[in-house]
Amino acid sequence: MSFFNRSSAESFDAPTTAVEDISGDYTIDPTHTRIGFSTRHAMVTTVRGQFSDFAGTAHVDTANPGNSRVDLTIQTASIDTGVADRDAHLRSADFFDAEQNKEITFTSTKVERDGEDWVITGDLTIKDVTKPVTVVFEPTGSARDPFGNLRIGFEGGATINRKDWGLTWNAALETGGVLVSEKIKLEFDVSAIKNA
Repeated sequence: MSFFNRSSAESFDAPTTAVEDISGDYTIDPTHTRIGFSTRHAMVTTVRGQFSDFAGTAHVDTANPGNSRVDLTIQTASIDTGVADRDAHLRSADFFDAEQNKEITFTSTKVERDGEDWVITGDLTIKDVTKPVTVVFEPTGSARDPFGNLRIGFEGGATINRKDWGLTWNAALETGGVLVSEKIKLEFDVSAIKNA
């Protein structure tokens, strides 16, 4: 089996489980969390990026998942694709207009369990446009770190159409199609610390 065909379970060490019941209040650890995205460029390659400045909280209720909630605030200008010119374009009025729209927010409106997975639906607000988004999160374990913090981890994703939030800029290609895909994959790798 080639390296590229291995599942993440085979590629990484097995997750730990420090606690059976992860119920409680948590704060997202930004230094060990990635909020990323990917999209097609010129319909031939995938461009990936992330936001480097964000804060979030979660209340987890395993007995009554509907009582759980998540709140996330992202600083729009912290977008980072690894290319300064592209990041500047994304911050401009063509896309996020970060100077006028400083934050992207997500507030959960419904939380459900589907087996081990958590299905979180919420309001995603970008450029003063609010639309519902559903993200399926897979738990990736719980651990007590060397500093005594109880951590829980989740991975999740969703696909959205950026035009739904007024992110409509594009350029036509001579060979057909457009420069930037309308579909964006959102990617979440979350580590959260239980509040004391």
